[in-house]
Amino acid sequence: MRDQAIETYLNELAAKVPAPGGGAAGALHAAQAAALVTMVARYSTGPKYADHEETVTQVTEQADALREQALRLATEDAAAFTAVTDAYKLPKDTDEGKAIRSAAIADALLGAARPAEATITCAADVVALAEQLLPIGNRNVITDIGAAAEAARAAAATARLNIEINLSGIKDPDARTALLRSAALVDALTDRTEHITATVRKEIAR
Repeated sequence: MRDQAIETYLNELAAKVPAPGGGAAGALHAAQAAALVTMVARYSTGPKYADHEETVTQVTEQADALREQALRLATEDAAAFTAVTDAYKLPKDTDEGKAIRSAAIADALLGAARPAEATITCAADVVALAEQLLPIGNRNVITDIGAAAEAARAAAATARLNIEINLSGIKDPDARTALLRSAALVDALTDRTEHITATVRKEIAR
């Protein structure tokens, strides 16, 4: 996915194939959010921003790393979902086959939930960087901080859906608890992104 043209990716997303799907799209929302944060940070350099140089440098480096992480998660999600469809294709004509298939499906669903769980964390990290940059970033591109927040919100909300759809087939109680804990973080994250967007809109309306 990393090397695909956007049109190629969108054609695959629109096709009647198991992957890429919503999980990959959610991770790419996070990648775009991180990229927007980095762009604003790079516009916030020079003598005018000297007092915040250390913070801006840190935000730039961390957002670049998060963009790479999100791209990796998009690829991992596509691979994980393919594993789920493969597990459902296993034979179930004997009791042993049914048991093997059931275990394989449970493992594959847990594997499919992992990239979504990581996407929520990634999105939260991007939002934290946007919060740092919001009061000090270049005001000419402040709307892009809001855009980053909205993209991160979309990433987290999409990832939560992918966790929830997989939960019913995951048997490990500890894994289920951890996934539910990650999903529960999205509401607070949404509140934070709404605050960023509201702050941006208030400023540009002056």
